[in-house]
Amino acid sequence: MASFATSNIVVLCFVVLVSWIHFNAEARRLGGNISVNLIWYGNFKPSQRAIVSDFINSLASSKLVSPQPSVATWWKAMDKYYHLTNKSSSLVISLGSQILNESYFLGKSLTNEQILQLASKGSQRNPINVVLTSVDVAVEGFCSSKCGTHGHTKSPLVSTSRSVSASKSSRPMLPLMENSPTLGTSVVFMASCIINCTSSMNSETQCPGRCVWPFHQPIYRPQNPSLVAPNNDVGLEGMVINLATLLAGTVTNLFGNGYYQGPKEAPLEAASACPGIYGKGAYPGYAGDLPVDVTTGASYNTHGVNGRKYLLPALFDSSTSTCATLA
Repeated sequence: MASFATSNIVVLCFVVLVSWIHFNAEARRLGGNISVNLIWYGNFKPSQRAIVSDFINSLASSKLVSPQPSVATWWKAMDKYYHLTNKSSSLVISLGSQILNESYFLGKSLTNEQILQLASKGSQRNPINVVLTSVDVAVEGFCSSKCGTHGHTKSPLVSTSRSVSASKSSRPMLPLMENSPTLGTSVVFMASCIINCTSSMNSETQCPGRCVWPFHQPIYRPQNPSLVAPNNDVGLEGMVINLATLLAGTVTNLFGNGYYQGPKEAPLEAASACPGIYGKGAYPGYAGDLPVDVTTGASYNTHGVNGRKYLLPALFDSSTSTCATLA
């Protein structure tokens, strides 16, 4: 999957500095009303597209979703980062346009430059453009080294990106002092390959265990039984988990000088700093104590619009320096 976006921004960083740490209060953040445009490349069923679009609509749903916790409650945790300075305003996410590219006009093997080209098809006025590729499309670097990437670019051909992987760390998350680039750049959002690798079960790429756990057996962790997907589509569930992870990273570390942990080139961000944690009591190979749908046996931790249930990753809580779960 991938995405591209323009925005107003300030971000966040989790990094260990040997001497003193200082938060750049003058850094600009992605704030205000931001639309998320979905760019579908390849063949997707309407039911598959609905899983993702309902998730985006759930992020900022003004309707009371019952029972709690809701997807909007999960997203509300981002406010803690925005309120670290009194100059920051909260971010409101909404679903923008959806573009279908079913003709494979760029072929079925895409480079990162072509992903940017696809992302440029979406609106260029303060959006986050998300490119999602179907089961029969291969994307450069995905599965073998990453589950998704987000970044920013000043043009469709030049970008800076950060990826989501299965790396772990126990170091504290601290703000990095660095000035933000000029506003008005675009965000690139890549989260491809989840469906591709899940469906093909390619033993060489081993993507299901890398990018779709806990709905598939993990690569290295204890082989506990896989969880049942709440929306009955393992590939799309993996896509939503990685999309949620990348969205959190985009709004808190868009320019690479926000909040993150570890090397700037491969940072652990608001969600990726809490790998494999979905509920209380989580440990390697165990996603945590989660509610289970009595009818379907599916595990989840949030409720969305249209009766949806989703499994979303824990987020690093900047006020307690812990990974916070909803379940």
